[in-house]
Amino acid sequence: MRITDVGSFFLFMVNCILCNNFIFSRFLGCCPFLGVSSKVQTATGMGLAVTFVMGIASLVTYFVNLLLVALGLEYLQTIAFILVIAALVQFVEMFMKKSMPSLYSALGIYLPLITTNCAVLAVTIMNVENHYNLFESVCNGVFGALGFMLAIVLMAGVRERLETSDIPKSFKGFPSSLITAGLMSIAFMGFQGLVK
Repeated sequence: MRITDVGSFFLFMVNCILCNNFIFSRFLGCCPFLGVSSKVQTATGMGLAVTFVMGIASLVTYFVNLLLVALGLEYLQTIAFILVIAALVQFVEMFMKKSMPSLYSALGIYLPLITTNCAVLAVTIMNVENHYNLFESVCNGVFGALGFMLAIVLMAGVRERLETSDIPKSFKGFPSSLITAGLMSIAFMGFQGLVK
C-alpha cells in the first residue's frame, strides 16, 4: 500500500495498527509482549521505547539501505540494520536509566531485548521489500510500533484484571495469558479484510 493523499495515509495507518498488527496478525515480538505485559505502566513504557526505536530505525535504515545499494552491498542489509537497531536501543537504555530509573528497572532484561525483537528488524526489512519511500518507511515504523503498543497495553489491562479474578488455579498466571493472547489474536483477525 502506498501513501498518495490524506485518505490513503489514514488507510495506511489503520493497516499498520490493526490489520497487520505485529503481535496479533504477524506474530512478531511475542517475547516482550508476554514478558512485559503484566502491568499497564511497564507495558506503556515498553511500547513507547519500541515506538521510538522502530521510528528512528526506519528513518536511519532507509539511508543505510541507499548507501548499501549504491555500493553494491545489499547482502549486508540484515547485519547493518541490526547494528543500527542495537545502537538505538543503547541510546534508549541510557536515556531511561538516567531519566526514568523506576521504569528502567521494571523493564529489566526486556529493554535490551528490543535489539533482538524480530518486529523491529522486520519493519526495516519490510520497508526495503515494499520499496517504501522515506515518509512511508517512517510511517510504517511508527504505526507498526503503535500497533505493538496497543497490543501490549491491551494485554496488560486484561492481565491486571485476571490477577484479581476468580479463575481455576490451573489457569492462573501464564496459561490464562496464552489463552487471552489467542482470543485477542482471533479478534484482530477480524480486521484482515478491512484494508486491501
